[in-house]
Amino acid sequence: MLPQEIIRKKRDGHELSAEEIAFIVRGIHDGGLSEGQVAAFAMTVFWRGMTTPERVALTLGLMRSGVKLDWADLGLPGPVIDKHSSGGVGDKVSLMLAPIVAACGGFVPMISGRGLGHTGGTLDKLGSISGYEAQPDIATFRRVVREVGCAVIGQTDELAPADRRLYAVRDVTAAVESIPLLVSSILSKKIAAGLDGLAMDVKCGSGAFCDTEAMAHDLAQSLVDVANQAGLPTVALVTDMDQVLGRDVGNALEVAETVAYLKGEGVREPRLHEVTMDLAGEMLVLGKLVPSVAAGRARAEAALEDGRAAERFARMVAALGGPNDFLEHPHDYLAHAQVVRPCTAERSGFVTGMNARQVGIAVVALGGGRAHADDAIDASVGLTDVVDLGTPVRPGTPLCMVHAAKDADADEAIALVRQAIRIGDAPPARRPIVIERVVQ
Repeated sequence: MLPQEIIRKKRDGHELSAEEIAFIVRGIHDGGLSEGQVAAFAMTVFWRGMTTPERVALTLGLMRSGVKLDWADLGLPGPVIDKHSSGGVGDKVSLMLAPIVAACGGFVPMISGRGLGHTGGTLDKLGSISGYEAQPDIATFRRVVREVGCAVIGQTDELAPADRRLYAVRDVTAAVESIPLLVSSILSKKIAAGLDGLAMDVKCGSGAFCDTEAMAHDLAQSLVDVANQAGLPTVALVTDMDQVLGRDVGNALEVAETVAYLKGEGVREPRLHEVTMDLAGEMLVLGKLVPSVAAGRARAEAALEDGRAAERFARMVAALGGPNDFLEHPHDYLAHAQVVRPCTAERSGFVTGMNARQVGIAVVALGGGRAHADDAIDASVGLTDVVDLGTPVRPGTPLCMVHAAKDADADEAIALVRQAIRIGDAPPARRPIVIERVVQ
């Protein structure tokens, strides 16, 4: 086969065979395709799309470019289940969900990514914990999953290596937004992780990759269809990202919020709690640990309330090199910003809207995110106590607290947050956090 002929075929709108897609993936992985050919393939898919069989073939091809984890030899007494989010602002659900599901009898080998742009990455959040080894070898990863029930780590070189090259080309050729390529990128790594079930959280709104419900539905449906046809039972929830999820945004700040959530310190933010419990329920059903999502939610609530979930989180942190007493003294091991100042409202009214993307950009401007893949991150900076939609305010009411390295950075963040948060004369209608449940 000739790469250019396969690219030509897709360019002209024809469906590629599984053999042709496998040939393309091998060329991406072993260098048989030039950078120009990889870019051309990505752009033809961007413009022409892919059928579901093509998406399945591409997903499986990318997965087969590396190793596939097999948990059978460990004799785990429960299912291997996971969750993936399409990314958002303040989304620390993975940090809470993995230990909750582990405390309910599941085994969660969660491989997460770094943040890029306005969205935060789970890997960066964990990296703010002193000593935490976010990229252990596969043997350590498997051991921690077996002994603790969960391990949240970064992407490894062994899983779906062809996807790394394809993604890098997509990133510099404006092809990241292609749903077929996005679906294959996500699912190739999840299938390679050897899962028995996967719950997808597809974010929708101003702070998400999908800014409309129609786009979020299309992405969720494609993920569910491709995953199930590739042999991975999957359910997706479309969830709201038109405001910050939880109260805090920023790496160390979100870890501190996670610890408080797991320990039951204060009132758990309702939207964050609802999406976490719903995803837990879905995961436990996928793992055949409960008969219904409602039963799964009840089991997850019990594991949270009696402290078992918090105990799993503490064990995971210690097993991956973090402090043994992190749960008891989290602030001793997390960085703290030099400057903490309120961002206040300038008029009376109600919080009627929020551009979550701009809130995320404010955190990036503080140094808490990356504009480029190799940027360093200041784990201490970010926002806490971000107001909910519908909150009544008057001049001087804090919209959030800004954590910054210096006053000039705080000034910039305050200006960005004030632009992002809209204040009107009447409270807005409440929007549900879970917009849609998508199944095959």
